Amino acid sequence: MGLATLQKDEVLILTPRLKLEKGCIFADSLHRRRSEIEGSIFTQAVDKGEPLVIEDLTTYPNRTALEDHIIEKGIRSVYVAPLHYRDKLVGTFDLKSPHPGALNALNTTRLWDVLPLLSMALHRGLEELNHRVQAIIKEECTAIHPAVEWRFQKAALNFLHKQAESSTDLEPIIFHQVYPLYGASDIRGSSEYRNAAIQADLTDHLKMTREIVQLAGRHRPLPILEALTHRIDKNLREIGTGLSSGDEFARLDFIRQVVEPVFDHIQEFSPEVRENLEAYRNALDPYLKTLYWQRKDFEESITLINETIAAYLEKEEETAQEFSPHYFEKMKTDGVEHTIYMGASMVENGSYDPLYLRNLRLWQLMVMCGVARRTEELKDRLKVPLETTHLILVQDMPLTIRFSPEEKRFNVEGAYDIRYEILKKRIDKALIKGTSERLTQPGKIAIVYSHRQEAREYLEYLDYLQASGYLTEELEDLDLQDLQGAHGLKALRVTVKTGMSQVDEYVAPEVVKEVVRAMPQVAT
Repeated sequence: MGLATLQKDEVLILTPRLKLEKGCIFADSLHRRRSEIEGSIFTQAVDKGEPLVIEDLTTYPNRTALEDHIIEKGIRSVYVAPLHYRDKLVGTFDLKSPHPGALNALNTTRLWDVLPLLSMALHRGLEELNHRVQAIIKEECTAIHPAVEWRFQKAALNFLHKQAESSTDLEPIIFHQVYPLYGASDIRGSSEYRNAAIQADLTDHLKMTREIVQLAGRHRPLPILEALTHRIDKNLREIGTGLSSGDEFARLDFIRQVVEPVFDHIQEFSPEVRENLEAYRNALDPYLKTLYWQRKDFEESITLINETIAAYLEKEEETAQEFSPHYFEKMKTDGVEHTIYMGASMVENGSYDPLYLRNLRLWQLMVMCGVARRTEELKDRLKVPLETTHLILVQDMPLTIRFSPEEKRFNVEGAYDIRYEILKKRIDKALIKGTSERLTQPGKIAIVYSHRQEAREYLEYLDYLQASGYLTEELEDLDLQDLQGAHGLKALRVTVKTGMSQVDEYVAPEVVKEVVRAMPQVAT
C-alpha cells in the first residue's frame, strides 16, 4: 500500500518500507517531481474524483512510463483512490498486488469506510509538516518574501528529509539569471541637517546650564562657579566652529559628569535657582536626558518622508505582483531604497517572458514619478525643509543571487555581479562630467545606464510618460565622471510634473490597477 500527497511541484510518497521515526510522517517521505506522475493512473483518479481499479495493468491502455515501471517491479493489479478532507484534495491512497484480478470492483468496496480515516490522517500529517517547514524557515531565514517562499519551503522539506543523514544546514538558496532593478529616493543633505540640529541642541543645552550656574553665582559668588562658567564657555566656542567625530558624546559627558552634579547642591541657594533647575530638567528629553528640540524636528521630518515613500511603494508593489511575480525589498535610511529581482528561476513553474521585465521597468518609472510628487507635496508639512532626489540604476545583464543565512537577505555572487552592488552604493554621489553638479537633483529622476541599448529602451518609456503627463518635455542625456571601479557611466535625467495635472487620474486608487494591467501592451 502507499499514500501520497502533492506539495507544490513535488509528490511526497509514504510506503511501509519507510522508518517514520521523526514524529511527522512526511519527514521521511520519498520525494518525486510532479511531472513524473502526469497522465498516470494516479492523476486520472484525482481528475475523476473517484477510485480507479485496474485488474491487470499489462492490459491497461495508454500506459505512461510510471505504469511500465510498476509492471517491471512485478505489480499487476492496482487500486488508486483520491483522498479528500472537507472537500479539499489532500492526496491519494493505493493498493498493489502481483496477482492479476486480486483487486477488483467488488472487493475494493470494503475500503470505502477506511478512506475517510486515511484522509484525516493525511491532513494531520500535512499540518504537522507545514508547522515544521515554517519553523525551519523562521529559524534559518526569518521573514521571507511571498514571491520566493516556495523555494524556501522546498529547501525546508529537503532539510527534513535529509536529517536522517545528519544534515545540519539548509541547502543553499540560489537564483540564477535574474534581472535586478534598483531605485533610491535620497534626502539631499541629510547629514549636514543632522549635524546642524545636533550642534544647535548642544549649544542651547550648554547655554541653559551656563545661565543656571551664573544665577547661582549671583546668589553666592563662589570662584568655583566662575571657573565652571569658563569651562562651559570654552565648550560653546569649540562646538561653535563645527562638530567633529565624538564631539556630541564629549559635550554630553561634560554636562552629565561635571555640570549636573553641581546642580544638586546649588538648588538650595535660592527659590529662583530651584525654579530654573526644574524648568531645565523638564526641558530635557526623558529618555535621552538631553535637549532634543532641533533633532526632534529633523527626525520627524525624515520619518514623515520615509513613511510616505514606504507606504506608497508597498501599495503599488501589491499591484505589481498581480501581473508578474518578483522579489521586492526596501530599506529605510535617510530616504528609501528598493531592490527588485525578476527571472524564470524565481517563478515556481519557471514561466517567464521578457515582456514582464519591460513591464516592471515601466512600472518602476511610474512609481518613482509618484514618489517624487508625494515628497514634493510633503514640503509644507515638514518642520525641516528637506529635499528629496530620485534615481534608478539600469542593468540589462542578468546576475546570480544567493540567500545569506547570516544576514537574512539575498546577496549577489561573482565578480561582475559584485560591481553592480558597488555601483548602488556610489552612484548617488555621481557628478556630471566636467562639472561639479550632482547628477541627482530634487524634482528630477536620474536613470543611470552603461550601454546605449539600455538607454533606447528607457527612452521609449520616457516618451510614453511625457505624453501621459507624468513628466515634462525636458530630457537630458548626460555623461558622468568616473567613479571608483566604474567608468563610462551615462544617465538620462527627466523632470517630474508636480501639482494637479492629468497624471493624478492615473494614480487614483480606483484606476491605478487598470493602468498597470494594461502596461504589458503599453510596454510592447
